[in-house]
Amino acid sequence: MTLTEKILARAAGKAQVRAGDNVWVKADILMTHDVCGPGTIGVFKREFGKQAKVWDRHRVVIIPDHYIFTSDSLSNRNVDILREFVKEQGLPYFYDVIDDPNGTWKFDAAKGQLVRQYGAHYAGVCHSALPQKGHTRPGEVLFGTDSHTCTAGAFNEFATGIGNTDAGFVMGTGKLLLKVPETMHFRLEGRLQPGVMAKDIILHVIGAIGFDGATYRAMQFDGPGVACLSMDDRMTIANMAIEAGGKNGIFEFDARTAEYVEARTRLNGTKTAYEPVTPDQEQKFIYELVVDLEKLEPTVACHPDPGQRKLAKEMSQVKLDRAYIGSCTGGKTSDFVEFARLIRGRKVVIDTFGVPATPEIVRELQTTQWEGKSLWQIMVEAGVMMTENAGCAACLGGPVDTFGRMNTPMKCISATNRNFPGRMGHKESQVFLASPATVAASALTGKITDPREFL
Repeated sequence: MTLTEKILARAAGKAQVRAGDNVWVKADILMTHDVCGPGTIGVFKREFGKQAKVWDRHRVVIIPDHYIFTSDSLSNRNVDILREFVKEQGLPYFYDVIDDPNGTWKFDAAKGQLVRQYGAHYAGVCHSALPQKGHTRPGEVLFGTDSHTCTAGAFNEFATGIGNTDAGFVMGTGKLLLKVPETMHFRLEGRLQPGVMAKDIILHVIGAIGFDGATYRAMQFDGPGVACLSMDDRMTIANMAIEAGGKNGIFEFDARTAEYVEARTRLNGTKTAYEPVTPDQEQKFIYELVVDLEKLEPTVACHPDPGQRKLAKEMSQVKLDRAYIGSCTGGKTSDFVEFARLIRGRKVVIDTFGVPATPEIVRELQTTQWEGKSLWQIMVEAGVMMTENAGCAACLGGPVDTFGRMNTPMKCISATNRNFPGRMGHKESQVFLASPATVAASALTGKITDPREFL
């Protein structure tokens, strides 16, 4: 069996499953956030009763992160709905924006978008917060009401996005009927060259198979090249499985996975026991592709979808209005490190927005020093507008006052994950997806630029 098949077989209580089988799968974790959480709660109460209790309060994780730092009253109210439900249910894993469990959330526009406006428990973007807070474990099943839940496949678990109706059912029963997906195999070999990042790997893969090439299929990444990838790198790749239509992305378990998971579960007091899955000698794949990492070059996905692959060096004629680094895909510490490495001592020439994915990343950027300057200071001095309000921000547009949102037609190069029309705001804007390194180089020139020109 493949990695995905082995996890689903275990979760279904079966010795073996095959692609195409329909099985009832037990959930280890259900995650929801401020956009889908209220709808999920509504389904749960409608179907199970207003006084019903969730199947296991220690397995429900609620993380507000999408439409948070906005004056939009309906968005603010969504966070309050989550808080009320958490109190009703006694849920321990709620990463609230405010400290007062009896309070209400209201963004203070007078303070502006750059200065921190969250409390001690706020965790930032759910897909980055889940592993940071110790909720991702090898061999487990994670359901989330967000398409990029597949990010957690980096940790050798089955993680996939589901809708509010399915989530409401899981909330009440702890299980879900799933069709076992076919598996596509991506064998990574070699090592990335300077200027090339994990984002380039997944953009290359999506370009090869198309933005619907993995529809309802598992994307399994393994091979000797994986050993050279950090957990951040693996999260970037697994995160964008859905941009190819994938049901999930998944990596093999190794010592690096164990080190990260064990440190985070101990730190946060979450469940420490886990059982990873390893591949069988005989695995059935619907598709196979070998990716030579040494031959990859900085890559861009052009408007209007993530499958429009071109090399950055071929795109120098494209003038830009904006650059953006952030999100669950490109807002991790290592992403900002590579971004800062290129812009240090230089100035950006177009509006450039930086949004760390989590408060922990904000702290790391503000405390990590390079020659007497923090990474945060280096980026601000280069002209980057950095916000302490970690979250999804303009990755998915949001209300008109969302930090970094494109409210007029423009061209933006972004380290985010999706570039369909209107994704980051105005429907006539064009978004070019690229690695943090390519975003940095392009911010310095005002046009799409291969980052190797600055190395």
